[in-house]
Amino acid sequence: MTTEQFLYPTHDAFVSESTIGGRPLADLIREIQHIYQADNRPWVVGFSGGKDSTVVLSLIYFALKTLEASQRHKHVYIVSSDTRVETPVVVDMIREALNSVNSQAKLDNLPITAHSVTPETSQTFWVNLLGKGYPAPTKAFRWCTERMKIDPVSDFIKDKVAKFGEVVVALGSRRQESSTRAQVIARHRIDGSALGRHTSLPNAYTYMPIEHWNSDDVWEYLMSASRPWGGSNRVLFELYKDSNAGECPLVIDTNTPSCGNSRFGCWTCTVVTHDKAIEGLVDSGEDWMRPLLDFRNQLHSSTLPENKTEYRNYKRRTGKVTFARGVIDDDTNTATKHVPGPYWMKYRKEWLQLLLEIEKGIRETDRELELIGRDELQIIRQQWLKDPNEPDWVDSLPKIYAAVYPDDCIEWIKNDAGSFTEPDAKILGALEDEKGLPAVLIMRLIDAELSFSGLSRRKGILDELQKILEQDWGELDEALERHSVSRNHDTYKSAFESLKSELDGLLQ
Repeated sequence: MTTEQFLYPTHDAFVSESTIGGRPLADLIREIQHIYQADNRPWVVGFSGGKDSTVVLSLIYFALKTLEASQRHKHVYIVSSDTRVETPVVVDMIREALNSVNSQAKLDNLPITAHSVTPETSQTFWVNLLGKGYPAPTKAFRWCTERMKIDPVSDFIKDKVAKFGEVVVALGSRRQESSTRAQVIARHRIDGSALGRHTSLPNAYTYMPIEHWNSDDVWEYLMSASRPWGGSNRVLFELYKDSNAGECPLVIDTNTPSCGNSRFGCWTCTVVTHDKAIEGLVDSGEDWMRPLLDFRNQLHSSTLPENKTEYRNYKRRTGKVTFARGVIDDDTNTATKHVPGPYWMKYRKEWLQLLLEIEKGIRETDRELELIGRDELQIIRQQWLKDPNEPDWVDSLPKIYAAVYPDDCIEWIKNDAGSFTEPDAKILGALEDEKGLPAVLIMRLIDAELSFSGLSRRKGILDELQKILEQDWGELDEALERHSVSRNHDTYKSAFESLKSELDGLLQ
């Protein structure tokens, strides 16, 4: 008898003998089989690696395994979303589960394949934060979820819809998770059916086998039977043990809350004040992750209101200084608030070097870990070279990488530096000191001229030059003064128009 057989009863015995959530498990398995056999729509099973999605995958795998081979008439796709900044200890566990499912499904002759999806390189966390200078995500600006989680999974589902017409998406969502989740489930449920309509994807239907289970039900199942594709859920239990953190479900819509407190979320998540997940892992012995926690805390610090002016450019990527108008009281009195732009280039460079140093340090402990992809570095370099506010004329990124990995040669994309180089930067910098004309302004004007050179028709060049000249090229104080003058002008203009209207009324 193996260790796993000693720890757990067979899956067959457990299902036939157990009742969970007030319902015999055998009855739930029959429901899954009935819905599976009812039509030709393939299934997409969302798998995050957490406890809920593991239960759903186990139930579906077992339901198919106990069908006759002739009844397994359509494919089941397992899809897992890898944002490329997942909590490191979870990455290997999910990869092992997907590989095991693929291997065992072949042996069991099941029409099941597991897939991992990632965001496009241009949409990853580091490309946006370090490359474009996007501020670290907050509750008010959670730019990461759609780019990194929703879009990759949605694209996978859309591809299957395009191929088959309709699909059923099986999820580990439970009503007990939150009142909002319960309302969403109820609102999209089809009357008289166990299926619901997907909140945003047409021709996709959702099925939630454990929607009425509570957390205790989930753990009773996980700790009472072995996984039908092999192995146990002991590692999963150890990951959750002594943690107040929940899990991050597979995200398929914007109704899903932040996963910042979850051991299955992103280690870079700054939407929450404290990352209890990483803190818990460090406290439970994963001390090698402490540098990741410290790095994440640095990013979070940059989002605090009192620190925004230090870390972020006063101009947006459009080259303009932006103001938001907010209501002060119930009257028409309003105030304007300066909206900061992207991170200053110097912080992006510092953070990239620190990230690479942390990665190298972890690798020296014999852990194979890539914190930032080399394909991401290529795109970040391009974005730095062509940054609209602070172009990196000295081409810093290859130098930063070489300083951390002197023996690792990357073939950087050629002809990437644009029209300007470090000597050009020195000349323009000297002219700026002498004439007071911003070097970046000169660069942008020359770059615009070069972009139109060689064309038979140069229509539009004057408009392009005009747009560049109309950007805010002074310091923040100058922009604030211009904005104040503009507001006063608008106020006087509005008052004048109001008086003129009254006068016209009297003269009629």
